[in-house]
Amino acid sequence: MTNVDMSVAARDAPPLRVRGVADPVGFAHSRRQIEAVVQRIRAQDGAKVERILRAKRVGRSARWRVAVAPHDDYAYAGYMYPLVLRNVAAPLVVIFGVAHKARQRGLEDKLVFDGFTHWRGPYGNIPVSGLRERLVAGLRADDFVVDDEMQSMEHSIEAKLPFLQHARRDVRILPILVPAMSFARMNELAGEVARILDREMVAEGLEWGPDVALVASTDAVHYGDEGWNGRNFARYGADAEGYAKAVAHEHEILRECFEGELSVERIERFTRCTVADHDHREYKWTWCGRYSVPFALLAAWHLQRQRHTHVLNGTVLGYATSLDDQHIEVADLDGMGVTAPATLRHWVGYAAVGYR
Repeated sequence: MTNVDMSVAARDAPPLRVRGVADPVGFAHSRRQIEAVVQRIRAQDGAKVERILRAKRVGRSARWRVAVAPHDDYAYAGYMYPLVLRNVAAPLVVIFGVAHKARQRGLEDKLVFDGFTHWRGPYGNIPVSGLRERLVAGLRADDFVVDDEMQSMEHSIEAKLPFLQHARRDVRILPILVPAMSFARMNELAGEVARILDREMVAEGLEWGPDVALVASTDAVHYGDEGWNGRNFARYGADAEGYAKAVAHEHEILRECFEGELSVERIERFTRCTVADHDHREYKWTWCGRYSVPFALLAAWHLQRQRHTHVLNGTVLGYATSLDDQHIEVADLDGMGVTAPATLRHWVGYAAVGYR
């Protein structure tokens, strides 16, 4: 290409629009920060991660087609990030995030996209895949909204990016937020998303797992009677006995809803566990990903049928809480820290699940 051709190409290229940082405290955003975080997790819990993955028969060559991963402070969630994201090795990752403040913005029953060309990453700007525009073009107008402000204030997708880019400098993303919607609406929209994804993957010759992966972002239960905007989420009590019962309840959800063959019935069971029977906008059990998780899994279930692939099987890799001992030190890393307390009266759970 000549200098003239290059200048014309640069002139005709769309302007760079970079999504900034929502949480500069809980997550790593510079190269120094993420490399220190990864090294500290490896030094403290690397052997544990390898032991768990060996026990689950998950080798380094395994590729999750779908994964469920946390988005809490790195200091708290620690090794849970690499435990699940190590085997999300595709160059294109479709990330279904939580829309924590969607109700404040009057958003429900439709997917939330952004209009940014890139998102900030520790090794440089991360491109948003052109698949986003083709996906949006294939949806009906009342199925989605493009809301840069909503995407800019939300941290649930942002949390994954430093780990993904640390593993693959060439990673591209397709960010989608999932606000409140009924299970029927999720199933309807997820079917449409899967239909378009399948069409575009066929057109580009992309394989699910090696080339494209789906990731659902969620923290597990938000528990306690203190610091939750005046709400009491301590179903079993805010003491050591209540903590043990709540963790046992979490393991029951993971076992009943995620471990083993993926089915619509099991996805709906998760919704019944977490969403109030009388109003799908309300919690029954406080997983913030009560929409992002079932939506991603429904999209995966439909995509599996579209592509005539073998049935997805879930592996529960691990569960931890902000009170466990996987904490890592980050206070010396240019302003990193924690964004909430971790006590028996205020704690958060983390789930790591992979599907292949």
